[in-house]
Amino acid sequence: MLGGAVAALIVVAVPALAQDAARGDASRGEELFKKCVACHTLDAEGRNKVGPRLHGLFGRKAGGVADFKYSPALRDSTVVWTPETIDQLFAKGPDVFTPGSKMPLQMMPNPADRADLIAFLKRATAGP
Repeated sequence: MLGGAVAALIVVAVPALAQDAARGDASRGEELFKKCVACHTLDAEGRNKVGPRLHGLFGRKAGGVADFKYSPALRDSTVVWTPETIDQLFAKGPDVFTPGSKMPLQMMPNPADRADLIAFLKRATAGP
C-alpha cells in the first residue's frame, strides 16, 4: 500500500513541478540575461546593438524592429516571438530554429534556465 501512496504523491507532485518550471524565476532569469546585454538592450528607447532592442518582444514578428538591419532569413521569417518560440530558439539554437539569421549560436539545454530567462524577458520587455 505504501508503494501506491508514493506513486500517487509523485503523480500529484510532477505536474506541480512542471507548472512551477513553466512560470520561471524572473530574478534568476535576470542573472542569465547578463550574457545577452552585449548584443541587446531592453528599453523602449534603447539603441540597437549587434542585435535589436528587445522592448515589446512578445507578440512581435521576428525581424520586426524597424530600424534594425536583419538578415533576409530573419526579416522574411514567419516566427512570432512567444514564450514557446523563445523557448525553442534556445532549446534548438538559432542555427536550427532561425537558420540564416545573424544571431550567434546560443543554446540553453536546461528547460528551467529557459523558463527563468523567459519569465525575466516577459517582465523586462513589456509595457511603456
